[in-house]
Amino acid sequence: MTINRRSFLKYSGASLAATLAPQLAFAMAGKPHVVVVGAGFGGATCAKYLRMWDPNIQVTLIEPNAQFYSCPMSNWVIGGMRTMDDIVKSYANLPGYGIKMVQDTAVGVDANKRVVTTGKGQKISYDRLVLAPGIEFMTDQIEGFAEGEAAGKVLHAWKAGPQTLALRKQLEAMPDGGVFVIASPPPPGRCVSGPYERASLVAQYFKRNKPKSKIIMLDGHFDVVSKGPMFKAAWKKLYPGMIDHRPYNLVTKVDHKSMIVTSEFEDVKADVINIVPKQRAGAICASAGVRTDTAGVWCPVNGVTYEAPNVPFVHILGDSVASNMPKSAHVSNNQAKICAAALVEMFNGREPNPYPVIGSTSYSATSDETSGPIAVVMRYDPDKEAYIRQPGGGAADLSDELNFAYNLSWFENIWADTFG
Repeated sequence: MTINRRSFLKYSGASLAATLAPQLAFAMAGKPHVVVVGAGFGGATCAKYLRMWDPNIQVTLIEPNAQFYSCPMSNWVIGGMRTMDDIVKSYANLPGYGIKMVQDTAVGVDANKRVVTTGKGQKISYDRLVLAPGIEFMTDQIEGFAEGEAAGKVLHAWKAGPQTLALRKQLEAMPDGGVFVIASPPPPGRCVSGPYERASLVAQYFKRNKPKSKIIMLDGHFDVVSKGPMFKAAWKKLYPGMIDHRPYNLVTKVDHKSMIVTSEFEDVKADVINIVPKQRAGAICASAGVRTDTAGVWCPVNGVTYEAPNVPFVHILGDSVASNMPKSAHVSNNQAKICAAALVEMFNGREPNPYPVIGSTSYSATSDETSGPIAVVMRYDPDKEAYIRQPGGGAADLSDELNFAYNLSWFENIWADTFG
């Protein structure tokens, strides 16, 4: 697909979608039908761009929630820099592109019949299916986690929503001089830098409101693996002695009654416990038969089309994908556009671009005034069947006020691009 064709599809499709969307009917004979499961940074973006680039494609978007809670910026809520209202985003603009919204949960896929079944008993047929369900948590690998979560004493808050606010309230109720234990798993998983940002912003809150308090970070990684120099410099300068980072320390057990967290090496007493469990592709991926990497956890895909190699007509986006790419909002958004462009080409009898490019930029705040980025570009190599990182890019060594301003703009831009 050439740049000119891409531009033509983008701008002419957007114009047609804007003018014709209110009159569009669904399930019209002869028009290809794409069903998208999950209206996050991957699914909503893919649905939107499919309609923008080819208004002849019918799109049904299945999502159980009435509104979107953004994981990007949710740490700011936990740290007291923003409120829940700041991370709630509306789906109201998506139907204007001609997308049929179905508020329901996809619970099953019959890949032979090409039918999705929902929790309310709907059966929705498709020509192509795009799965973007995000992650599910492997809580069974941490003894006592389920009981502690049910009691409201052990939270992950790694999916933005009610637990985001609940963790914030636990920190507010914690006495000055208390201990906040945050634990993160080894890779792969959603947003590798997220736990370090969370520790930073909670430390800022403690510094101002509970200065005798302490953060113990039990890290399943070997070190601060994302933006390491930046986070370490910020911790040393802004929060000396407050953040105790302990690498190679995977949590195996938690007791919500005694508030003791057990790792492979030690027991730690906490006042507030925040454990991020290991993760895997969403359950609907298992139903579709695409959660087929060697561990049965993530979903291999064709890097040009994002189609599952073992299940035709099923594509996977975002955090559920098995790849060397970060599991981040920007990557999900980019994958969605690549998949949408490939589907447009295939439906129109053309070959997709064999060398798609992924750009990944993410920011992490270290305080309510400073932030720093990491940015990489990866190009697909068909011979290696992998995305290869290109020269340049990398992570900032220090966080600063200018990048904090860029961070705010990044939030607004990705939300607008996905849902606007």
